[in-house]
Amino acid sequence: MSTATPPTAPESAPPLRRVHLTRLRNIYRSAGWPCHDPIEIDLLAAGCLALLRDDQGRETLRPTETGLQALAQARQHNQAAMNAHDALVHKVAMQQHREGRFAWTDLSLRVRIGTADAAQVATTHASTPDAAGCMAVEPQPTLIDTAPPEPPATGQWVMARPDVFSVRHTTVEAYLAPVVHEIKVSRADLMGDLRKPAKREAYLGLAQQVYYVLAHGIATPDEVPDTCGVMVEQPEAEGGGLLRLRAAPARPFDRLPFAVWMALARATPFTRPAVDDEEPSQPGL
Repeated sequence: MSTATPPTAPESAPPLRRVHLTRLRNIYRSAGWPCHDPIEIDLLAAGCLALLRDDQGRETLRPTETGLQALAQARQHNQAAMNAHDALVHKVAMQQHREGRFAWTDLSLRVRIGTADAAQVATTHASTPDAAGCMAVEPQPTLIDTAPPEPPATGQWVMARPDVFSVRHTTVEAYLAPVVHEIKVSRADLMGDLRKPAKREAYLGLAQQVYYVLAHGIATPDEVPDTCGVMVEQPEAEGGGLLRLRAAPARPFDRLPFAVWMALARATPFTRPAVDDEEPSQPGL
């Protein structure tokens, strides 16, 4: 039978920081084996953890009522800090993360548009990075000392900033299946975006599929060009999930341009926040 050691009164305890909340969340989700480090000392002193000992003297840690309140307050603070657009971006990135994909937000990618049909843009080979209009800053090195191919004279460079860009977790480049999700939470923003075909062309040059993710009620699927798929956020009363109303056409894809790889290498993929009520991905199920 386990007995709890009463925690120290929180009035004299040190303030909780993010590292404390992360540890507290991990203990809540685990068996609670102690690490006996300064973070645990702070949490015990704050009254956020209770030290339990069984009849064989083994110790475990469990969050107290104070600890659970600290987690709940941190979660509410995080949610309040996000506006509607950020919250929907977070939800889409979290969905991609749960599906076992690598996702990035706030990327800026340089893309050449206007040089090829959108259905062929994503099939560029590394040996000819500019031939189909995909972004490429420098040509791939070759074993033969030859001059790199001249870039096409037509087209223009634009900056693409997809809200969510994701690829599959795979070791085969041809199976990456890159996807762009563009988030819209107001009708005015969506209508303004749909009047920018160059922006959609840039997204089509980066991904095998492009989705518009819409807040509930701002538009119907037939208002979005059929080159893109449509997803909608369900009302909170119906669970607040993401519903796919129209699948995005899957265009041919061979590999990501080298410059995209460099941009991804400089960026940080999306990860599940330390204090969050979402369950982790379970790819084995």
